[in-house]
Amino acid sequence: MSADTELNQWLEMLRSPDTSDRLVAVKMLQHLGDEDALEPLITALQDESMAVQKLAVTALWELANPKSVPALVECLASTDEEIREEALSALGELVTPDHLLLLLDALHRDDVNMQLNVLILLRKIHDAQSLPYVLPFFESENAQLREAAVTTLRYLNQVERCKEAIALMSDPDENVRRSAALTLGHLADAEVVPSLCQALTEDADWQVRRNAAKSLALHADVAAVPALETALADEHWQVRKFTLQALQKTPADQTLPALVKALADEYSDVRRDAAIALGILKNPTALNALQQSLDDPDKDVCIYAKRAIQTIQESTPETSNA
Repeated sequence: MSADTELNQWLEMLRSPDTSDRLVAVKMLQHLGDEDALEPLITALQDESMAVQKLAVTALWELANPKSVPALVECLASTDEEIREEALSALGELVTPDHLLLLLDALHRDDVNMQLNVLILLRKIHDAQSLPYVLPFFESENAQLREAAVTTLRYLNQVERCKEAIALMSDPDENVRRSAALTLGHLADAEVVPSLCQALTEDADWQVRRNAAKSLALHADVAAVPALETALADEHWQVRKFTLQALQKTPADQTLPALVKALADEYSDVRRDAAIALGILKNPTALNALQQSLDDPDKDVCIYAKRAIQTIQESTPETSNA
């Protein structure tokens, strides 16, 4: 059987009134990967069977023809979750900056599923022109949209300031605050530091506090040192760990006692980052505590304690024999 004959056979079966026939046809067209099946497969996205629609999305994904992008965008509003997820995955590979206007137009659709998925796709394009279209979702009554919007902001190039994102640090939904805390780390705006410090020391959600510490590490602002010092006593080890990583970027002698105390933390990750921070601080007062960490049960802690000792001794020759 010639390739054209075989293709026509499956295209004809795709028009069968029997759902099982259409399922077989889509599957075979997917296997053939023939560009001539593009339009019939796009038409199959409107099939009455959700199963046929999903297979058609997968087949179009594998053809990877940009002509299918507008039809796949429509699938982002499907009532079927699996179809939406499959279309989102396909578009994640197919959309390019050329599709920006198409996506922004879809963002105006009064459909939560469409809006959520388009906000996710805009992260792939990174275009700051999206910002005016994304900002209104910061005030959405839907927490998922607020979270998706502030996450998308993180991926837009050349956006340095956004007071609306700072305001989301007071959002009643912890998922929104978690995402906002991470996004603020990517803004080149010193005004975000006080908000991150407040979140680090006062937010009721430990993941918000952890994310605030991560962002403060990116900003490396000495103004955050008092808040970071306070956060070293946080009840969650993940917060203490990332707080130490932030202090590695902003070494300050005032934190020495808290850093030495962290060498005895019950979690090895915290002890390791405390040793790293002390090595960066280069304060010889920490040498005795670091010497004790050479017997730590965790190998990494021992390694970094030894490195810290060497760093301190090299920076202060008079202690080389300590």
